[in-house]
Amino acid sequence: QEVDLEERLGELDLRSDSDIPDVPPPTDSTPEILKRALSGLSARWKNWWIRGILTLAMISVFFLIIYLGSFMLMLLVLSIQVKCYHEIITIGYRVYHSYDLPWFRSLSWYFLLCVNYFFYGETVADYFATFVQRREQLQFLIRYHRFISFALYLTGFCMFVLSLVKKHYRLQFYMFAWTHVTLLITVTQSHLVIQNLFEGMIWFLVPISSVICNDITAYIFGFFFGRTPLIKLSPKKTWEGFIGGFFSTVVFGFIFSYFLAQHQYFVCPVEYNSETNRFVTECEPSELFQMKKYSVPPFFQAVLRWETVNMYPFQMHSIALSTFASLIGPFGGFFASGFKRAFKIKDFADTIPGHGGIMDRFDCQYLMATFVHVYITSFIRGPNPSKLLKQLLILQPEQQLSVYKTLKSHLIEKGILQPSLRG
Repeated sequence: QEVDLEERLGELDLRSDSDIPDVPPPTDSTPEILKRALSGLSARWKNWWIRGILTLAMISVFFLIIYLGSFMLMLLVLSIQVKCYHEIITIGYRVYHSYDLPWFRSLSWYFLLCVNYFFYGETVADYFATFVQRREQLQFLIRYHRFISFALYLTGFCMFVLSLVKKHYRLQFYMFAWTHVTLLITVTQSHLVIQNLFEGMIWFLVPISSVICNDITAYIFGFFFGRTPLIKLSPKKTWEGFIGGFFSTVVFGFIFSYFLAQHQYFVCPVEYNSETNRFVTECEPSELFQMKKYSVPPFFQAVLRWETVNMYPFQMHSIALSTFASLIGPFGGFFASGFKRAFKIKDFADTIPGHGGIMDRFDCQYLMATFVHVYITSFIRGPNPSKLLKQLLILQPEQQLSVYKTLKSHLIEKGILQPSLRG
């Protein structure tokens, strides 16, 4: 006799965590060569070596992508976003697979395309205005970009309503919310990462590297010195690892910023050159990246025996970024740990041996991306004449002339320009 799904769904809100359907455990994806090489070690040290080797491999690939330039970094961010979205959505599908929800996965990927179309279209309109102006087929898409984006989303919304099936209603709305929260976590944050990158590669590299540094050093300090549990959600996290990771990350961010601030490639805003069809990072470095002399506070003068110190102003900002990465960033990991415990899984996936899924490695990065974007807009970014000029150049000639006359009249009133003698 068939079980009444309506009754089961009616009790869903009252179920405890122990009643959540089991998710198949992830398979061991460790390469055979590593398994054989580390076969004589205990499980604890085997995991240490696997994590260490794979961490070095990922850092090496990351450095290679940095060398290849900004465009490759953007593709990397997009790839990570899609993979993280896939891992979270797959958990939802596996947990509730027995209900055979209609169109769930198809609609999930459709909404991902819609949201990416909206955000990346906004980026194209904002940063590639000159490029778009030269291509008539793109002008239509940019002019009506938000209307097209809304129409695409509305289509998906209507498809979801049409997919509603009796006895599945509540669960289908649960999964609809699951999809949208996942989009908020992944797509929105990855868009902010790219926005930070356009401000200068240093705003991309220092925050991301600080989170990576904190993750590594907290693991090392916790592995060797950890005794005091930090939080119940992550039993392996310790106060020793948390504190050691904090100081290590602040020092790392300060030193790393010093080396990056010396190179235009890292400090100049990323701009698209429509003549060469390439991204360029050439500019006169702003005051943030020009060496200045600072007075050392009296307390530190007695310790360091220095009265003044030469440093880049950005290094002071790096302290704020590193502090957030080491004190608040880990809460992204705690949030992810709570999510995994709710669904009785160890990792989001088994993509990276010893590390879990991509989302397991980037759960703290999303919080960091939002903070950096807010920090830039609040304390760093000012009016951008170059960006404003690009927007003026795509106006119609009569509109440009109107702007010119208004600006000229304003400057004459302020006494910056002399009135013309000709009437």
